[in-house]
Amino acid sequence: MSNAAAAARTHAGGVLHRHADFESQFITPRHVEVWTPPGYTPAAAPYPVLYMHDGQNLFDPAEAYIDVTWGVAEAVGQLMAAGLTAGVIVVGIWCTLERRREYMPRQPLIEPAGRRLADRFSRAYGGLPQSDEYLRFIVEELKPFVDEKYRTCADPSHTFVMGSSLGGLMSLYALCRYPHIFGAAACLSTHWPVGGQYIVDWFGANLPRPGAHRLYFDFGTDTLDAPYAPYQQRMDQWLAQAGYTAGRDWLTRKFDGAEHSERAWRARVAEPLQFLLRADRSS
Repeated sequence: MSNAAAAARTHAGGVLHRHADFESQFITPRHVEVWTPPGYTPAAAPYPVLYMHDGQNLFDPAEAYIDVTWGVAEAVGQLMAAGLTAGVIVVGIWCTLERRREYMPRQPLIEPAGRRLADRFSRAYGGLPQSDEYLRFIVEELKPFVDEKYRTCADPSHTFVMGSSLGGLMSLYALCRYPHIFGAAACLSTHWPVGGQYIVDWFGANLPRPGAHRLYFDFGTDTLDAPYAPYQQRMDQWLAQAGYTAGRDWLTRKFDGAEHSERAWRARVAEPLQFLLRADRSS
């Protein structure tokens, strides 16, 4: 099976495995990269797993947008050296030309209140979102493959999802749609304006229960991030109303002067990683 073959190389003290053109019955094939941390061996204790969108921007500057990666592997290594985590397996899922359709939450658009937004989105991008199919790929195909091939802690409390911009919106959608699969999500520079107040309120009404789930949000104040604050403040109100406790099962950070780019996300990626991995120091 082609999905079982991987090219491997050392990266940031660990090993980066590329599963090229990973096949799916739900979405078009795309590369999937799996980074195993320093000290990982097939016989080692199992590791938590972090699934990340826009995987081409994570590891190799030659493939990343604006030639800058998130530096996620380097950040994990630094947290390990500081004793803040025992490590994590990072799964980078590359995007395709259908990124907007795959990362735009579908359920809010097919409800009666979302029809106007659905029509506008369909006209702009050639159809309704394909995010439910994208999530089925992760949950039904990719995660079982990763859990079989690598030493993972497969339960929700050790399974995380993270992304930025529309990938941030998609990470929240993954947690809301599959709370029995994902235990926590990190949403950087979440692109709320694509759905406006309506999509914030849809998520607020569909949050998984606190305690068993954790959420990290952040935003900058420059470029595309500039109008995000009011939307995030509204989301924060929903979180508090749902019973999420700030600092424990939910954290929102504002980064003054930060732009909407891989450069900015690289500069602060340790923040969401610490929040996601803080309960896994003994994993």
